[in-house]
Amino acid sequence: MIADLNFVVAGALAGYGVNYYEVGRLSAKHVRRVLAGTNPRDLPVESVDRVQLVLNLRVSQELGLTISQRLLLRADQVIE
Repeated sequence: MIADLNFVVAGALAGYGVNYYEVGRLSAKHVRRVLAGTNPRDLPVESVDRVQLVLNLRVSQELGLTISQRLLLRADQVIE
């Protein structure tokens, strides 16, 4: 289990973490406000409030592991 979901695509079995694309969108929102003249110290501290579960079925099969249907249904993304 890893936190960087991109590693699941690269061959990890499972990942549970934030979507870095969403982190980038949140960062861009702050940059836009700073460029518009807002003092950075006046910006609220924010973070992505949703974590995602990504499972790699190909890797689970290679390892001889069975992922339960319940877990598969909870996953945000399943790589086959």
